Amino acid sequence: MVNSYKIAIIGGTGKVGRHIAARALEKGYQVRMLVRNPEKLTFRDSRVEIVEGNVQNSEDIRKLLKDCQIVINTFGQPIKEKQIYSSVTENILEVMTDLQIDRYISVTGGSLTINGDKKSILNRVGAKLFEIIYSNMMIDKKKEWLILNNNKRIKWTLIRLPFIVDGTEIGSIKENLTDMPGTKITNQDIATFIINQIENLKYVQKAPFISN
Repeated sequence: MVNSYKIAIIGGTGKVGRHIAARALEKGYQVRMLVRNPEKLTFRDSRVEIVEGNVQNSEDIRKLLKDCQIVINTFGQPIKEKQIYSSVTENILEVMTDLQIDRYISVTGGSLTINGDKKSILNRVGAKLFEIIYSNMMIDKKKEWLILNNNKRIKWTLIRLPFIVDGTEIGSIKENLTDMPGTKITNQDIATFIINQIENLKYVQKAPFISN
């Protein structure tokens, strides 16, 4: 099967990124991946176009996104480093607007709480602990959410995740818009869910929780 869509993947060397690339190829999509250190790339396939660059560099992002129709961002960083999620997201959206790309799929933690959530007591306590222990990260994650929520042109989806575990795909994914339905999910199930969102517009401009 051949699909005309070309997908730009940011965060391809992470726990989920390599599986996203593999799922995309299985579906017949073309794949281009931004990689800061190509030698760290554990997933290798001749069909994947590699762009060496830095996610904070606008020109590298522009080179990655040129001629793509879909942008998938699973960029992650060490918690103790200066948080750049919001600035990276803002940069990506600006380049997408310039290049007239309108489909953006990204991930964040289930500790992010937004208007309309109806989290259980346990999940509210967990989110509050994250805000206390990882205050800088959560401030930046909320800023990232505001940037997305205020963007009405791009068809974005922000997927909120529980604990991620390495493992084979289970195939059963629970979805909820107001509360986390479980405590964990495999990286392969995340990849499958993300690829399914490319043409499924159910969660456009929404932030669903998913789990196994």
